[in-house]
Amino acid sequence: MAKIGVISDTHLPRGNRKIPAEVFRLFEGSDLILHAGDFVQGEVLYELEAIAPVQGVLGNCDSPELARRLPLTESMEVGGMLVGMIHDSGDRQRRRPRMAGAFPGHRVVVFGHSHMPVIDDDGELLLLNPGSACDPRRAKVPTVAILEINDGQPSARLVEL
Repeated sequence: MAKIGVISDTHLPRGNRKIPAEVFRLFEGSDLILHAGDFVQGEVLYELEAIAPVQGVLGNCDSPELARRLPLTESMEVGGMLVGMIHDSGDRQRRRPRMAGAFPGHRVVVFGHSHMPVIDDDGELLLLNPGSACDPRRAKVPTVAILEINDGQPSARLVEL
């Protein structure tokens, strides 16, 4: 089984805010951490890399340093399945066919940008937005997600912080 911590839209640093300590506890023992963009500064990436390997994508608010390091989209094999990642999946309308077209053959697509958590699995494509751990905005509650892949099948859950 693969355990993957999923986070997005940290928007740090900002004032005295930082990644909540609970995130580090939740992600402890993860095989991988996915960050769906808007780290803002590289320090967030380095903090998460102290827990587990991190794959991230570039968000619209990320620094020039991160723009040099991060791709706009990512595709990887994890636990025998393809997982894709993008920061902005676009409008909710037609999101599923748009992401299926952008990531053909993928079982999971992780995205961020809206700060609104989403777990939407139709059995063929799991769409996963972990919300924001540090800046929930309209979601009101900070969240992350845990994605587990067991025998080639994904399951995801949101965790309120």
